[in-house]
Amino acid sequence: MAGQSVEGGLRFAVLGPVRAWRDGEELDLGTPLQRSILGMLLLREGRAVTPTEMIDAVWGDDSPPRALGALRTYVSRLRTVLEPDRPARSRPEILTSVGRGYALRLPDGALDLVRFERGVHEAEAARKAGRPSAAAEALRAALALFEGEPLAGAVGPYAEHQRDRLVERRLSVVETLMDVDLELGCHADVVSELIALTAEHPLRERLRAQLMLALYRCGRQGDALAVFTETRLALIDELGIEPGPDLSSLHQRILAADPGLAAAPVVVTPAIGPEAAEEPEPAEEEQAPELPRPAQLPAAVSDFTGRKEIAGRLRGLLSSPSAAEGVPVAVICGIGGVGKTTLAVHVAHAADDLFPDGQLYADLRGYTGEATAPESALGAFLRALGIPPDVIPEVPAERSALFRSLLADRRILVLLDNARDAAQVIPLLPGSPGCAAIVTSRVKLADLPSARLFDLDVMEPDEALSLFSSVAGPERVAAEHGAAMDVVAACGFLPLAVRILAARLAARPSWTVASLVPRLADEQRRLDELRVGNLAVEATFALGYGQLDPAQQRGFRLLSLPNGPDISAGAAAAVLEMSAFEAEDLLESLVDTSLLEAPAPGRYRFHDLLKLFARRILHKTESQQAKTLALRRLLGFYLASAQSAHRLAYEGSLIADNLAAVGTGRTFGAADEAVAWLIAEGDSLFAAINQAATDSLTAEELLPAADLLVAMEPLMESGTHTREFDHGTRAVLAAALRIGAAGSELRARYVLGRVLFAGNRLTEAEEQFRIVHELSVARGEKIVTGEVKNALAVVVGRQRRHTEALSWFDSAMGWYRENGVPAGEALVLSYSARDHLGLNRPEDAIAAAEKGLAIFTEIGSGAGTARARYHLGIVLSRVGRLTEAVHHHAECLAFFRASKQRVWEQRVCSRLAETFIAAKRYPEAVRHAEQALVVSREIGHPYGEALSLTVLGRALRGLGSTARSTDCLRQAFDIFSRLGAPEAGDLRALLDSARVAKPASESASGPVVES
Repeated sequence: MAGQSVEGGLRFAVLGPVRAWRDGEELDLGTPLQRSILGMLLLREGRAVTPTEMIDAVWGDDSPPRALGALRTYVSRLRTVLEPDRPARSRPEILTSVGRGYALRLPDGALDLVRFERGVHEAEAARKAGRPSAAAEALRAALALFEGEPLAGAVGPYAEHQRDRLVERRLSVVETLMDVDLELGCHADVVSELIALTAEHPLRERLRAQLMLALYRCGRQGDALAVFTETRLALIDELGIEPGPDLSSLHQRILAADPGLAAAPVVVTPAIGPEAAEEPEPAEEEQAPELPRPAQLPAAVSDFTGRKEIAGRLRGLLSSPSAAEGVPVAVICGIGGVGKTTLAVHVAHAADDLFPDGQLYADLRGYTGEATAPESALGAFLRALGIPPDVIPEVPAERSALFRSLLADRRILVLLDNARDAAQVIPLLPGSPGCAAIVTSRVKLADLPSARLFDLDVMEPDEALSLFSSVAGPERVAAEHGAAMDVVAACGFLPLAVRILAARLAARPSWTVASLVPRLADEQRRLDELRVGNLAVEATFALGYGQLDPAQQRGFRLLSLPNGPDISAGAAAAVLEMSAFEAEDLLESLVDTSLLEAPAPGRYRFHDLLKLFARRILHKTESQQAKTLALRRLLGFYLASAQSAHRLAYEGSLIADNLAAVGTGRTFGAADEAVAWLIAEGDSLFAAINQAATDSLTAEELLPAADLLVAMEPLMESGTHTREFDHGTRAVLAAALRIGAAGSELRARYVLGRVLFAGNRLTEAEEQFRIVHELSVARGEKIVTGEVKNALAVVVGRQRRHTEALSWFDSAMGWYRENGVPAGEALVLSYSARDHLGLNRPEDAIAAAEKGLAIFTEIGSGAGTARARYHLGIVLSRVGRLTEAVHHHAECLAFFRASKQRVWEQRVCSRLAETFIAAKRYPEAVRHAEQALVVSREIGHPYGEALSLTVLGRALRGLGSTARSTDCLRQAFDIFSRLGAPEAGDLRALLDSARVAKPASESASGPVVES
């Protein structure tokens, strides 16, 4: 088997199905998604892959909201498969964490693709050495590693792209093998293979040319010419082009019977053995005067910890084969205190064997007011290399030229620490192969020619803990492991901060690790705690801040004000009162200086300690009014953007028109784009709401936050931020009650009612809606009056008080008609259909649902039409018009999936399963019920989970899977009971009834579920 190896250990295959073996025994790699993740890591050949890259690679644009959690689960399972004997809590050795990403650490030759490429390179070398037979043998061995379609079983955009690449790579190697066989005179042997290959790939001109040449050399000139004619017709018919110059030239040469096309005799270059004649000894060359061997590196720290992956990559660059052709330049960049110099010095010492002629070091002091001039550093280097001071040129360019001349034909490593910019570095770089340079800088130095950038992040938690332990004392830290982890987390895993706290602890035997935790809890004083001797995190950050121009300094300060985890360029523009283009330029300049991070395109964030530093400067330099106005601009941008999103998601609703939006925000082309923005910005939106709830002193200040909650209503349908809605709503409600802001109270209670209803807490939801209704009437506010009447109807209907529900629907209908809101009328008609059913009035139910659909269709509301189809499908299913029900539910399911409204997606899948149960199409019912169950669990929707389990249990009964069916129904019963849902009574009867075991009774006896 090509993927295996008799040598034992771990082996992997991607040149066919994604597979793995340990000691010859194949491993179970799990689901296609899990195999896809492993395949991507294998193809990256040890390079790190970020979670964002993995999610895009496996799911593409259709990633689930909790994709990151799913990804971590798959990685954990792969680690278990690859290292089943790894002790708990020990660090993985194979599938390792690198920064915020992952990488595979494999032994040499463990991957079939690596062996394939190695075989191809061996063939190329043999061919160049005049040994075509050896080349052909190596190519055939390499091609034999393919076991069908590459990456078979892997899914996602990345797998598809790589599959195409590997197929193309294989075909290219096959073409090379054909060339070698033709060189060897095997034209007769390859004709049949080339005929098959050209039939499979009729438009590849290289294969066609090889077939023509093989046929011609076999004396079949006519057949060779016929291949050209066939190729030309195919190219014209398929691509509208003529054959290329190579194929056309070969055609002319065959027509002319060119003698040069005949097979040439094969000349094999013999290997040179010990019997080869001895070469005359060369004359002794005059030896150049020996120059001193500089050894200027600072001492390496004895407790260097972690950084194995990036240190390995740096050494790999310094020792790479390409180093023989050019000068490797590694640029290590990152925020102050992240350990750039420590890492560079460690790697330079470890690479001493690669540079026998010495190491040069210069601190360029780029972040002080006295940066080292390049000519000064060159003078020091020249003196270290033995050049007398009176001989050193004065002109900087001449010094640089002399420096490069002295390093020619020598192997010297140059370490340039704390560089300011590329202009400072360029004159100090060696110019000859064999030498190398390592540069550290807070700036990314993207304009430094031929440099390889290494962006150094903070430590991994276990690395930071190990550093803390090595400085403070292993026994001391081991005794308080949890507190120690809290301490390094409060340091943001920044090595300088960790080292400072560990040194303070080591110098104070009476302190405990736990005693540091409360000292760090106060964010106002945390930076004060991070200093010892002449080391201080704040001073390190201040050096970088001091290099900024006034506009950058202002941006750095103000951007620390929002509490969100990150910020978009558009939101930053609002905070800074500048255009989006100006804001992006400023943000990117801060990223270039390592004072901001860019975790994704268009998004920016601070390191935790840098944010505290920026806020400290902010409070010292900016007035309270300036800070208040900046946050108002941010909230205004979010509210205006959410207003646009709400208007698109709920066409015809009056809510968007009654929001107190000021300023401008994002605009969207379609509802799905709007909802996607709400999902992406959700954490930042809730942070802004909570910040406003804490800081607001007047009703006027609080109202935009309350309005933003209402405007974010479409986000609730995605199911991605349920807890955040609950927390944010209660925060605004508490603030409204504290300062007497009745308008904000009304809005917060309305959203809270929606949150409670989504969690099936019907009594509490009804209580909130009734208060909102009273406030709306008392205040004469129209923003949610119709919606709350409709909501009251739905919530009492869910409790099976159908007559009362229809009364509330009538009230809502009257309000919508009075205020000219046809979308509201359609909403009432659609939702009320199910209460007509509850009162056994199917004709009224159908009429209401169909009329609601007609109105939504007429006004062009995509979201309204989808919801109307959902309700009409329920009614039609209940009256036995099953085909029509499936049609309507399939239509609305497509809409909800496209717009990422996962709550609705789960509901529709459950309803489709119910309809298929009624039609006794149990396999389809099981499929849709399982889809509903997956969605409800992914979005954390207990009521939806219970609903899905109910219909899944009934569908499984239909298939005769009694045990699994009963288990699903019992799980559903437990959830419904915990939620206090009336469906629990239906399920109890179903579970207790003997009829539960009879599939034939499903269509008549299944419990009625409300959603």
